[in-house]
Amino acid sequence: MRLLVVEDDADLNRLLVGALKDAGYVVDSARDGEEGHFLGETEPYDAVVLDIGLPQMDGVTVLEKWRKSGKTMPVLILTARDRWSDKVAGFDAGADDYVTKPFYTEEVLARLRALLRRASGHATSELDCGPVRIDTRAAKVTVNGNPVKLTSLEYRLLAYLAHHQGRVVSRSELVEHLYDQDFDRDSNTIEVFIGRIRKKLGINVIHTMRGLGYRLAAPGEGAQTDALR
Repeated sequence: MRLLVVEDDADLNRLLVGALKDAGYVVDSARDGEEGHFLGETEPYDAVVLDIGLPQMDGVTVLEKWRKSGKTMPVLILTARDRWSDKVAGFDAGADDYVTKPFYTEEVLARLRALLRRASGHATSELDCGPVRIDTRAAKVTVNGNPVKLTSLEYRLLAYLAHHQGRVVSRSELVEHLYDQDFDRDSNTIEVFIGRIRKKLGINVIHTMRGLGYRLAAPGEGAQTDALR
């Protein structure tokens, strides 16, 4: 999952980016409203953490512009403790949730997990695909209850497919959501990581759709054991 943090306070920006990266997300950041607005318009984010009081362009205006241009990614706004009016303005502009300052990073992480789940139609933090279970809260994967050790990028790839379970996801979409804006992106590496994940899981719940991309088996759909090669 790829996130954007728009926060002008350098220390808080750094804190949020670090916590989100430690939680397994790919994170881009901006320090003012104009840069944040530009990134949100030009890059495909799964969710955004957006401060209200930003230089150059305030957060409410940024959000209003995104929604008017058709951007639908979940947005978590940050507001000052005593500015209830900011919350109302944020929701009216199209925000999905809010956190007041000061806050605990654990709360921000929990609210983002909830927003990402709701955006993809999931009700809990555990995503099941037959014998494969993904605990998005702990970033752990099990097969028939047995833990499977994945690298950070392998986990992000599997988790992204799980959030979009049953839908064909193209290689280009995976690249856009697994790497930050400065990474040297190469869609050919996706096939390599898919192969590694299949071998580590021991079963194949990731179906290759020739010429289209990949699809994680929908609930009730059997895993394929003949595609590990």
